Amino acid sequence: MSLPAPPPAARPAVLPLLALGGLLAWAYLPMLAVFADKWVNDPQYSHGLLVPFFSAYLVWRAWRAGPLAAAPMPVVGCLLLAVALGMRVVAGSLLFHQLDAASLLLSLAGLCLAAGGWPLLKRTGPGIAFLLFMVPLPYELERNVGGPLKAAATTCSTFLLQTVGQPAIRDGNLILIDEVRLGVVDACSGLKMLVTFAAFSVGAVLLMDRTRFEKFLILLGIVPITIVANVLRITATGLSYTFVSNPETAGFLHDLYGYLMMPVGLALLALELWVLGRLVVEPRPGRAAEPTPVRGLSPAAA
Repeated sequence: MSLPAPPPAARPAVLPLLALGGLLAWAYLPMLAVFADKWVNDPQYSHGLLVPFFSAYLVWRAWRAGPLAAAPMPVVGCLLLAVALGMRVVAGSLLFHQLDAASLLLSLAGLCLAAGGWPLLKRTGPGIAFLLFMVPLPYELERNVGGPLKAAATTCSTFLLQTVGQPAIRDGNLILIDEVRLGVVDACSGLKMLVTFAAFSVGAVLLMDRTRFEKFLILLGIVPITIVANVLRITATGLSYTFVSNPETAGFLHDLYGYLMMPVGLALLALELWVLGRLVVEPRPGRAAEPTPVRGLSPAAA
């Protein structure tokens, strides 16, 4: 007797998903308008304009991966939507836009569970989670995390300026070079650059075909690469203030070094990928490891 064929895999209904997604976008339009103003007017968060498009690409690529065995979980999905609604109420009363953004992600996850269950959420999860990078950082996080980053950047930049022969002295968050007083303010902490670079690095990890170990090392290198790029910017700014007497030229160079932080970070990321590509060797399936020959003996005798 032949066994019954398993049910064919199918895609969840597209039109209901698009309709509900559009309804969610309309419901969260005030919050998205606040974020869009931040993306347009704050250069440190300009990457937020690209995040929704990249998330949509991740979802489209997952959709093109082929049919899946949908297992709708309407009860769990509706419960998540109810929790997201409660989060919206709290966020509206506190004017906490970041909590409102978290409720949007939870709503999208609940929608996927209700329409296709865990298989659908597993495919669309990376695209939904990547939307986190469109959310500006809360003020408390900027203050508590930006302070240590600012202190580290000041210390490392002072050391690097001394290394290149400048009489640099650190005084708190000030770098004194003869008569030049270079202040490392909150905008120079590199925290917002860290968020932008993290978005690029995570996007690269989601797209590249590398081992899990390599991907983990790439994510682990986000903070060091950001600090190195920020230290190079502060050091270059200090050298410019030392050798350039024209205030307009010095201000132009200050802004230019800020714009060059991202290309420098991406270049360091490319260097890390190049090094990992030569250090990490992925084993080929179906081939056993060759024995290491003993010194002084032929491979056959070993």
